[in-house]
Amino acid sequence: MTQTDKILARMKNNPRDWRIEDLEAVARAQGVTIRKPSGSHVIFDYPGVVEAPSVPAHRPIKPVYVKAFVAFIEAVQERRVLEQREAQENDR
Repeated sequence: MTQTDKILARMKNNPRDWRIEDLEAVARAQGVTIRKPSGSHVIFDYPGVVEAPSVPAHRPIKPVYVKAFVAFIEAVQERRVLEQREAQENDR
């Protein structure tokens, strides 16, 4: 289990008192695009996943945003598994 997997597990168990840097680290480890347009929000995006959460960069991040981020990362993980299966099928 990697460090970012441990952070994600802790986010699931306790969505309170997280910093935007923690969310960004988990997102980078999953290959998620991180956009910081002008303003105080960070937008996480991944191809094929419809919900792209926009999280305020203020500290601490409210639990509702952390829960949405965790759900997004789980959708990204499912999408990555699908992509790997499709790649294996195309190699046959």
